[in-house]
Amino acid sequence: MIEFNVKGDDRMKDGTVIVISRQYGSGGRELAHILSRKLGLHLYDRQLIHIAAAKIGIDDMKEGDLKQLEEEIPPLSLKFMPFYIFGMQGEKPLNNKMFEAESEAIRQLAKDGSCIILGRCADYVLKNFPEAYSFYVCADDAYRTQRGKTVYDGKSLRELKDEDRKRGQYYTYYTGNMWGDPSNYTASINTSRITLEKGADLIINYIETLQK
Repeated sequence: MIEFNVKGDDRMKDGTVIVISRQYGSGGRELAHILSRKLGLHLYDRQLIHIAAAKIGIDDMKEGDLKQLEEEIPPLSLKFMPFYIFGMQGEKPLNNKMFEAESEAIRQLAKDGSCIILGRCADYVLKNFPEAYSFYVCADDAYRTQRGKTVYDGKSLRELKDEDRKRGQYYTYYTGNMWGDPSNYTASINTSRITLEKGADLIINYIETLQK
């Protein structure tokens, strides 16, 4: 059993899980850290890569290689069948094993107690958990362009959008849904129009309202 959770904010129900999905350059990771600080909940991000790697016996790989493996999807062919509907026959690609292991870890963490999970299709993985709330963090091009220069080592908007394209392909391959579609999330937050601090407060207030 995975035991990293800490006691969270008493205003929320036990077992509350907050999932953050985000456009690259929107400040979603920073917002998730702010939520973690405000609520006293553990944030799971890159730790999930190592948990999944250990589950499938490849924990001796370097983190960069694990991240690349996690983010890529198997090559598609004319016989491609969506993973989420048909499953796989025979030996599964290592990418799929990684996704399955991460999903198993995410579900276990959600069962263990309140926490925050960043990305990794957790909104889909936890769609049947009654106290899981998912938020899509986005921003307009001007905001992302500025953050690309100041926060993301000078990345251009085109580079940020290329990363989004890869995330979208990964999400669709494993869930069958469209990444960023508002219907897949509890709510969307546009960080171009609100500070990250206030964005975190908005999420907290929203969940508290739903739980009343």
